[in-house]
Amino acid sequence: MSNPLYVLILAGGSGERFWPLSRKTKPKQLLSLFSDETLLEATIRRLDGLVPAAQILILTNSDQETGVRALCPGLPAANIIAEPAKRDTAAAIALGAGWIARRAPDATMVVLPADHVIQDTAGFQRTLRVAATAAEETGEIVTIGIKPTWACPGFGYIEQGAPFSLASGPGEPPVFEVVRFREKPNAELAESFLAQGHFRWNAGMFIWTVHTIVGAFNRYAPVLGEFIARLHAGEDLTALLRDTFPTLPKTSIDYAIMEKAGRVLVVESAFDWDDVGGWTAVAKYLASDAEGNQGNCTVKTLDARNNIIFSKSARTIALLGVSDLIVVETPDALLVCNRHEAEKIKQLVALIPPELQ
Repeated sequence: MSNPLYVLILAGGSGERFWPLSRKTKPKQLLSLFSDETLLEATIRRLDGLVPAAQILILTNSDQETGVRALCPGLPAANIIAEPAKRDTAAAIALGAGWIARRAPDATMVVLPADHVIQDTAGFQRTLRVAATAAEETGEIVTIGIKPTWACPGFGYIEQGAPFSLASGPGEPPVFEVVRFREKPNAELAESFLAQGHFRWNAGMFIWTVHTIVGAFNRYAPVLGEFIARLHAGEDLTALLRDTFPTLPKTSIDYAIMEKAGRVLVVESAFDWDDVGGWTAVAKYLASDAEGNQGNCTVKTLDARNNIIFSKSARTIALLGVSDLIVVETPDALLVCNRHEAEKIKQLVALIPPELQ
């Protein structure tokens, strides 16, 4: 890498899938699910030694700004920005690109979600260095591909094509050209992707130079390109957020840029990765008993199997004659649902009193 490296962390989210532990003001990335460290704090910690704190930007929303700032005392206050309206990932990344462009127009930019679980920090940083080198050497858009461990129908996929050689040399994570991005498949198609062997999960991580992404926005999403230009020109950020950001197109970066770009490169990850999309995904990180009950607390069971229990209280939880339940307890709410219906928790939250959402 030769360019200064900046990171944009996307830390919004609605806080529905992990209800009742998560709320609008405290979504997944602000939760401590596996330790005392929140997912956002873990994301920032993984950048230690790779990116200075002054070059990390966090984008959140007005509901969660207070919580984010409380977790990030080591970042400059100006590096945490709250969107005044939800405009999806294309507008969010345009905002980040404009913010970086006004500080370091020759920078390389990394976009990361705030809510993923990655334990191999060294492998993560090694992969990002290769991706940044690829972005600088080629001027192309680069993404990270995760080698699937199972045929998950809930993730988008990247179809890898021909290998791409870099000056970084052998022994580094391999780089490939992207044939195309594939939307979330059905179960049968996901099995096909897994069997073919050259499909990777799309983790929503992107790397590009500021010059490359600004050019892409100008070509494929000119309204967002104009917004970046105004930021780069030094217009008042507060006024642009208040008056212009809510009017920007509401669309994803995949649709606005990635699916239209001429050539995209993918670096195969050299690290573990988990999206942890809901309570069933959290379960594998919890202690398990002989009957498959998984929990973060002491649970007494009799003839109970394959249940997930998560509690933030000191109460004793006892299960009798039940199977395949999710039980989540907080001081003001209790969730009991069938683990096979967990995808409907988002629908259930809409029925909950607003003060508990």
